[in-house]
Amino acid sequence: MDTRQLKAFIAVFEERNITRAAARLHLTQPTLSVTIRQLEDELGTPLFGREARGVAVSDAARRLYPQAQQLLAQMTQLKAQFAAPQGCLPLALGVEADLGVAQRVALLAHCRQALPQLLLQVLPGCSGEVRLASEELRCEDELFLPLWEEAFVLALPQAAAEPEGMTRLQAMARDWVVCPSHPSHQRLLAWLGGGGTALASAHQAGSLALARDMVQAGLGVALLPPGLLLPGMGWQPLDGAAPSRRVGLCYAANVASQPAVAALLHSLQGWPQAAGRAV
Repeated sequence: MDTRQLKAFIAVFEERNITRAAARLHLTQPTLSVTIRQLEDELGTPLFGREARGVAVSDAARRLYPQAQQLLAQMTQLKAQFAAPQGCLPLALGVEADLGVAQRVALLAHCRQALPQLLLQVLPGCSGEVRLASEELRCEDELFLPLWEEAFVLALPQAAAEPEGMTRLQAMARDWVVCPSHPSHQRLLAWLGGGGTALASAHQAGSLALARDMVQAGLGVALLPPGLLLPGMGWQPLDGAAPSRRVGLCYAANVASQPAVAALLHSLQGWPQAAGRAV
């Protein structure tokens, strides 16, 4: 069993489709199929079954998946340690979308100042040994170290003279930009008391960052974390119990002992902006 087979297995397991998995790995479908068969022969058990719209995973594949992820992470970390200059600690840091620039820069600046021995690889999305993300995006088996907590505000197309603390009645009279796929949408519904006709003709965005851009373009108002707002954008605090979110580091328990990860987590325990301990 080698890294090539593990990467092939993980891609097929996650995509549930040979064509998409092959495209993800930049392989031809026949090459990927052969790699999977070699792994099945080595393990002595089938891992996938063909279906009309993709592949079905076997019980053996479900058992193998978390172990394959762990093995691949260990192999990648081992290779990085020997490839890195002596004294450096390589660390792959994922950064989820919909985070403010100030938050990303603050963490990277902390790494530079507190841990100059880190050799960072910064990746987009759900990647790396640790990732900077909102708590609601962490996986079930991950630990979370909170770094910031921010209350959502009502983002406006431009700075405007609005009453302090936007009321539900004032908000419901406006055009809206919503992000139905984001967990914050449920918070918006709760704050509006269900939404009703206020959101019946709302514009829709696929992410909070896109919702912000639509607000800036004048399409409506949106419920957004203040860290995402652009300079010059207007905003108003919400009356009552405003929705909030925590932003921090997500990481699997099995990577916490890796030298680079352990050093980063330890350095952040005393960080002035840290909101608490891993939970």
